[in-house]
Amino acid sequence: MSSFCRKLAPQLDIPWKIPPQLEDPPFVPTTFGRMMELRCVIAVIRHGDRTPKQKMKMEVKHAKFFHIFSKHGGFKTGQLKLKHPKQLQEILDVSRFLLDEIRHKSEPDIEEKKSNLEQLKAVLEMYGHFSGINRKVQLKYLPHGRPKKNKSHSSSEDDYSGGPSLILILKWGGELTPAGRIQAEELGKAFRFIYPGGHGDNPGCGLLRLHSTYRHDLKIYASDEGRVQMTAAAFAKGFLALEGELTPILVQMVKSANTNGLLDNDCESSKYQNMVKHHLSEAMQQDRDLAADSELERSIETIAPTRARSLVHSLQLIRNPVLMCETCYELMHRLTDCIRTRMGEPGSHDIELYHEETWELMLRRWSKLEKDFKTKSGQFDISKIPDIYDCIKYDMQHNQKRLQFSDTEQLYLWSKSLADIIIPQEYGITVEDKLTISQGICLALLRKIRGDLMNVMAPDESTHRLNPKYSKGVMSPGRHVRTRLYFTSESHIHSLLNVLRYGGLVQRPNDEQWGRAMEYVGSVSELNYLTQIVIMLYEDPSKDIQSEHRFHVELHFSPGAICCLPEQCSGPGFRPHSRNENVTVYFV
Repeated sequence: MSSFCRKLAPQLDIPWKIPPQLEDPPFVPTTFGRMMELRCVIAVIRHGDRTPKQKMKMEVKHAKFFHIFSKHGGFKTGQLKLKHPKQLQEILDVSRFLLDEIRHKSEPDIEEKKSNLEQLKAVLEMYGHFSGINRKVQLKYLPHGRPKKNKSHSSSEDDYSGGPSLILILKWGGELTPAGRIQAEELGKAFRFIYPGGHGDNPGCGLLRLHSTYRHDLKIYASDEGRVQMTAAAFAKGFLALEGELTPILVQMVKSANTNGLLDNDCESSKYQNMVKHHLSEAMQQDRDLAADSELERSIETIAPTRARSLVHSLQLIRNPVLMCETCYELMHRLTDCIRTRMGEPGSHDIELYHEETWELMLRRWSKLEKDFKTKSGQFDISKIPDIYDCIKYDMQHNQKRLQFSDTEQLYLWSKSLADIIIPQEYGITVEDKLTISQGICLALLRKIRGDLMNVMAPDESTHRLNPKYSKGVMSPGRHVRTRLYFTSESHIHSLLNVLRYGGLVQRPNDEQWGRAMEYVGSVSELNYLTQIVIMLYEDPSKDIQSEHRFHVELHFSPGAICCLPEQCSGPGFRPHSRNENVTVYFV
């Protein structure tokens, strides 16, 4: 009847009063049962499913590379980053020129390796055009050339390759996949349900009504990586029920420039991380059973002193890290043989791999990992384990039917067991390491989150609010919710979670609820794509402004998308009963 009157009123010049929206209650029950008003939602979210990140290094000495380096101001700092299409086109033109010289001259005056130039050209020619932020080139100046092998710590000029040169680092991949876009958009739709309002046939519409009536202060931030920005745009599309392509949504809704290091990882903690990685590499190069009865306690103290359940479980699964690495290496060798076999089969070029990848690029991806993982000395490069796991997870999820490799699941499980130790421990082994590295990575974000919360508890008069003159039909015109969404990479998620776990947030050592929550977080082996850390602030206006019961904070956590093998995921979490009415932790 209401919709019928609304349509007829303008035509018949009949006054029509907008009925109050009774399904939009301003107060909702919190996790411990008290009715309070939701005032602020802050979420830090990892990007969605992406293609494997890949990198290639090569030394270049040709004058054309030096010309590009000088033209874009590389000599001012000794290094240069090239991301824009025109800059990448210049590098592509040089690679084409040098390859043409190699083909048509019997003795070309070119020191660059042909195979490296071919890969450089192939990657830059992918997709037929430059768009988005999916490829970038870094150039670093070496005044004496590249150090000779096994002489990296020497200062003698005789130990260098001779003459100035540039190290060209090509990075590609890491793009948000179509599956990642769908995941992010669906998460955005689901995220509406944490806001009150919208029942019956219109679940989740409370947020949309709040936003459309100027009572929702929303800002979305993203780091400068293309996959992160597109995840933010896809999430916003689902969150606000927007239509159309993601690019206009990205431009209009997502703040990605001038964030002052808020979500990017250029920080001073890298030297501490390098020290931790070196220690971790030594610990994981031991050719013995680390899980034996006589060794387990010492192994835990060396590799996992926090005694997180997931770390101890992975140690017991790996047992001998060298033998486990050898197993993974053999499986990788079989995989590259399988790819070569598939490439030689009739009609193989008609089989489309996921996201327009070719068989040649897949083979190069795995061949390079196989070559880099086991060095000529016979030792394994532990730092490659995250890349191995990244690649096999991607192929298992997107290319398994096309690849037809019988040991895919085995390689996935063994590389995951290694990665479940290497990845989280790269952000610190001891509690002191974790806090030092986390502070360097996410201090700016922590300050911003604190400012967001304080702004709600002590509001600024400049905050934009709904004008009462235009609030007819709105049941709670004074209601106002602040939402801040921060999309970033895995490093910020690990760092923020470490601060929450080990930063002394809860001072009571015997707090049962906090202990159970930390036990669950410790059982989560992987912070997968779209992992979320959510802070929700509630207010009870009936309490005195100085009362400790006026505000209530909840922490919510999700380890993200379901992994390739659901049975390997941690449990469904829990909703604990609070003993401390001011802080509730809700891990799901």
